[in-house]
Amino acid sequence: MFTRMLKLRLLNAVAPAYFFTATAVTFILHFCLFIPTIFPSPEVSLRGSTMLHSIVFLFLMLNALGNYVMTIKYPAESANETVIPVCSPDCPDKVDAHYLLNGRHFCKLCKKVILKRDHHCFFTGNCIGNKNMRYFIMFCIYTSCTCLYSLVLGVAFLTVEYSISFENPLTFLTLLPLSTGYFFMGVISGLQLFLVLMLYVWLGIGLVCAGFCCQQVLLVARGQTWCQMQRGQLVENHNPWKTNLRDVFGTRWALGLILPVQTVETCSEDVAAQKQD
Repeated sequence: MFTRMLKLRLLNAVAPAYFFTATAVTFILHFCLFIPTIFPSPEVSLRGSTMLHSIVFLFLMLNALGNYVMTIKYPAESANETVIPVCSPDCPDKVDAHYLLNGRHFCKLCKKVILKRDHHCFFTGNCIGNKNMRYFIMFCIYTSCTCLYSLVLGVAFLTVEYSISFENPLTFLTLLPLSTGYFFMGVISGLQLFLVLMLYVWLGIGLVCAGFCCQQVLLVARGQTWCQMQRGQLVENHNPWKTNLRDVFGTRWALGLILPVQTVETCSEDVAAQKQD
């Protein structure tokens, strides 16, 4: 138990550092390599394309970072409960949290009582619950879009700079093992191998975030949380799916799609605590 909690706490510290490192690397590669190489000519026709790609990239990345900050700024913790509960020996939740009552969980990593807890996100370093679910979903959406967009620009850069053709679908599948072998043979540089690795990092993060986002939206529409699914508990939610989505995304949901702003009023904790988990 102690060893597992130690690993979780270590992951809770490493994951945010990994996120910010990957973000900084992506930003530098975009403006220092991709754009200058793909659009090298100062012609007026290409200036518009350069500006368009830069604006799209900044829009996606700033929204991802903005919703990341909002996820941390509006935690799902309960401000009315400051006493740390003691986990009983027969507690069924032995990993990172245990269930209290009325949709409340005590997170052993945050050491706080969480209202309508869904899960603990290691990249943000806090729990996802009733107050920050909307920001977490938008964070996943824009992170996925940023990674997949960077993947496209990375492929274009390798095509222009190193004349690598991606017309054959097998090219991408064999790119990493071949590039690794060529690197140790001294055929390609370390920069080219690093760019190939980043392509797979962007693809992996983009697909994982997209799949996780779809899962979270489905749970929200059903009025459930991941904690309930883990316990195998089916909640009788009589609200229609539109109402459940509106409770999370708010009435100004369209504004929240393009800007990381607060779109839903914070419900009183007394009302939220009365919701049965």
